[in-house]
Amino acid sequence: MRIEFFAPLGRAWNRMKIALFKPFDLHKWFVVGFTAFLAGLADSQHGSSGSRWSEGGSFREFLGFPARAWDWLIGHPGWFMLIAFGVFVVIVIGIVVLWVSSRGKFMFLDNVVHDKAEVANPWREYKREGDSLFLWRLVFILVCFVLFISLIVLFYVGASQLYEESRFDRIPIPFMILIGLIFLFIIIVIGYISLFLDSFVVPIMFKHKVPATRGWGHFLSLFGKYPFHFILFGILMFIFMILFVIFVVVAGIVTCCIGWILLVIPYIGTVVTLPVWYWFRAFSVEFLAQFGDEYDAFPPVEAQPAPAKATT
Repeated sequence: MRIEFFAPLGRAWNRMKIALFKPFDLHKWFVVGFTAFLAGLADSQHGSSGSRWSEGGSFREFLGFPARAWDWLIGHPGWFMLIAFGVFVVIVIGIVVLWVSSRGKFMFLDNVVHDKAEVANPWREYKREGDSLFLWRLVFILVCFVLFISLIVLFYVGASQLYEESRFDRIPIPFMILIGLIFLFIIIVIGYISLFLDSFVVPIMFKHKVPATRGWGHFLSLFGKYPFHFILFGILMFIFMILFVIFVVVAGIVTCCIGWILLVIPYIGTVVTLPVWYWFRAFSVEFLAQFGDEYDAFPPVEAQPAPAKATT
């Protein structure tokens, strides 16, 4: 089986042009853009202190920060309760956003696959799949949270011991480099899992109407046969995102920052950049379709309806 990258990218580009520009329908842009906004709602879509760390006192203070912060919270119960309540509110809002976003991923995918502009119908039709995706993502976030907390604890405990035992009373640079490499590795793995979930598992769930665990089962069986192709897909998407960021920076400069103002407005920014998100969404589905009818989420050519008018 010959797996291509630029051929499905070209087909995705043609789908985007036909859907959004032939003809250009502003109402359709706002409807499809709304589903794209919901789909990306929960996605992750930064001083100079090095010289001071060469001083023993500064690094010692850094290592003792968690203990001092906890002592301060215990000594200020009012602030402790206020911060705890704020964290609780943020968690609740985050869970709601994650649930809406999970349903939105199927809404946006449905509009791309069928060249439609609907909100209500896909919201109802993919309720079960959206809820399953939400639960899987919630567990995944909790696992990542525990993993990062464990890594932070390991850093503080290990660095403190090495620092105190150091004959020269200096920063344990090798240990910090090791922790940094572990952290980078975890970030890459989490990034790939998130990419595979959105790009391939969601379309598999969409096509077969299966829960997230079974969708992952289908994908992992395929990934085991073509691991390098999917890893290369991730690298290609990373490059595309870098190019997109460069384009946004240049566009903002050319438009005297007006473009940046539009992009930071929730929902409006998604509508303005809708061709990019539509193209990327179609690309992952086109790429996956190469592996056989079992993975092709697009309807047969003869069964594809004419482009529909925007509805809600």
